[in-house]
Amino acid sequence: MTRVALAAFISIILMVAQATENMKLRTIKTIVKAIERPEGAGATVRRSIGVGQMRKFNPFLMFDHFSSAGTNGFPHHPHLGQETITLITKGAMAHEDFTGSKGILYAGDLQFMTAGRGIVHSEMPVQQEDGSPTVGLQLWVDLPQQLKETEPRYRDLREWEVPQVVEQDGKLKVKVISGKSYGVESVKDLAYTPVQYYHVTMKPGAKFEQDLPEDYNFFLYVMEGDGLVLNENSPVGQFDNAFLNRDGNHISGENTGQNDVEFILIGGEILDQHTVHYGPFVASNTPRIEKAFADFQYGRNGFENVKTWNSLISEGVTKEMIEGELDGNLEKREKTRQAYLQRNAKDEL
Repeated sequence: MTRVALAAFISIILMVAQATENMKLRTIKTIVKAIERPEGAGATVRRSIGVGQMRKFNPFLMFDHFSSAGTNGFPHHPHLGQETITLITKGAMAHEDFTGSKGILYAGDLQFMTAGRGIVHSEMPVQQEDGSPTVGLQLWVDLPQQLKETEPRYRDLREWEVPQVVEQDGKLKVKVISGKSYGVESVKDLAYTPVQYYHVTMKPGAKFEQDLPEDYNFFLYVMEGDGLVLNENSPVGQFDNAFLNRDGNHISGENTGQNDVEFILIGGEILDQHTVHYGPFVASNTPRIEKAFADFQYGRNGFENVKTWNSLISEGVTKEMIEGELDGNLEKREKTRQAYLQRNAKDEL
């Protein structure tokens, strides 16, 4: 081998070594099995953050995989000091709050709610013709200390606004809700605390890789399937939530089973702050929690609207509500979708 060839060979070896070092896999901290439990008024949830095995996972305070049908849901209730990210995976969910915001989320839609200094809202399922339940995911994200007393706000992200990556001849699909995956970047304002969110479907034999920012905590929750193996040696089954250590910047997975696997991978920037979480309220100290309960009870300091507000949907969602005040007409929705897709097609020309 000539000196030139030897130098080139050594350069390649060093590049490979550097690439390997730059792609260090994150190990699994723990796996929590989400057990079904009652919640709200007749609904059920599988909770894997906010339980004994994982009280919180900075900046995340709670994570539920919920199911509700008919008039069983989450009637009016308060929040303070945190944000929620809700993804509907099956069916449809109506929502409203005492600021006047209301609407319907259909499968694939997301909503981001900032409770801030205080809000009261309702979340109720839309009855399906076949009687099937509405299913979705809700994540509670801690608000940065300086924004705990911010004004409440809502933002919706419709299914067609989420780009999807299709790889490996269709065996791997990644909805990039916020972040960057396989060259597709879609950074969305999910919360005041920066969050990355990926919704992944893998057919048997599919493989998955994802870079992870080192200052984010990440977890991976499996909604469907039992064939997922992470980092070549860690099986993660249905309803398992795998919490990752911050010892690397990469994760890999493969569907080794016979059926499809569906999971979400979520990460959030770690907050350097103390948090007290009690029921629906989140604050920096216990006196603020106590004040929140009193303010809600007496309708003051951000909860004034509770005195005059009557929930439209807390006893169930009707077709008249969908076509009227909730503005959930499916034909109108499809026109909005087509207009969005046409605008995007023109922008790409």
